[in-house]
Amino acid sequence: MINKTKIGKTYNKVIQVIILVLTYGFIYDQVFYRKNLPEVFNAIRQNVNGTDYLMLLILVILLMFINWAIEAIKWKFLMAKIERVGFWKSYQAVLAGVTISSFTPNRIGEYFGRIFILNSASRIEGILVTILGSMSQLLITILTGSIALLVFIPAFLTHYWNYNSYLYWAMVMIVSGFNVLIFGFYLNVSFLSTLKEKILRNGLKKIRRFFRVFAFYHNRELIRVLLYSLLRYLVFSFQFFLLLRVFGIDVPYPDAMMLISLVYFVMAVIPTIALTELGIRGSVAIYFFGIYFLGQTGAAERFNFGVLAASTLLWVINLGFPALIGSIFVFRLKFFRKHANIPGT
Repeated sequence: MINKTKIGKTYNKVIQVIILVLTYGFIYDQVFYRKNLPEVFNAIRQNVNGTDYLMLLILVILLMFINWAIEAIKWKFLMAKIERVGFWKSYQAVLAGVTISSFTPNRIGEYFGRIFILNSASRIEGILVTILGSMSQLLITILTGSIALLVFIPAFLTHYWNYNSYLYWAMVMIVSGFNVLIFGFYLNVSFLSTLKEKILRNGLKKIRRFFRVFAFYHNRELIRVLLYSLLRYLVFSFQFFLLLRVFGIDVPYPDAMMLISLVYFVMAVIPTIALTELGIRGSVAIYFFGIYFLGQTGAAERFNFGVLAASTLLWVINLGFPALIGSIFVFRLKFFRKHANIPGT
């Protein structure tokens, strides 16, 4: 038993070191080697030459902590059904998840980074609960992005396609119906706990019981989780808006929110590795902002780098920096428990 415990601790340390090496390696390769971050910092020095701009930059950094604090509160609330987790422990789990997600496709490492901080709850149930929280964030992104798209098309895309009012209103009906459908699915996610009886047959009985977690949450609780996600969405969207101002991109807040919502909407449907989002997000942002500034004399020359710099710095502040902070808490993750024969561990 003692030997097994020592082996488990050794494996824990090995996995933790591997995670740190991968995280630091990917961040260096993507940010410093491929994206030439010094150019962004040089642009900051050129633009942040007054107290107002400096305060905006400081506010963006402070909002990063608030952003992940809201996520920690949301995860803590969701996890209460299977294990009591304090706010600080939840915050550590969230940041550790950001660290592991930095080099995994579609940030799936975020789920594993969080659940390995749990003491006794089933890890499979923990992953399913975490997925439920991600569903709420994705739902907000889709709802806001699709609404922004319906506003953006008639306002800015009439020159790009043969605009037809009947076709547009047909699109409005389809998008509205889809939004109602996914919202209804989210509020009735508990049906997965009964549907699994039909999908997962006798050979998967051990897995079937974990789907009960979807029945733990009532509509009022799911709406509360959705409100947490909406609040977080408003925070990191506002960060993007502030960084645009820092780099001289002057866009009215309603228009900026429309464009930012479109960027996040497209990012939500593109499969990516978290670190490659840095380039993809910048390209998507430039596309939509380019259409917005089309025809404005002198705007096209200055907005390109400003939008890319704002997008890059937002990624560094909201994902790169938290990934580095979260690497400290990777050493608190327990990949092997003492009772490894317990189902779900």
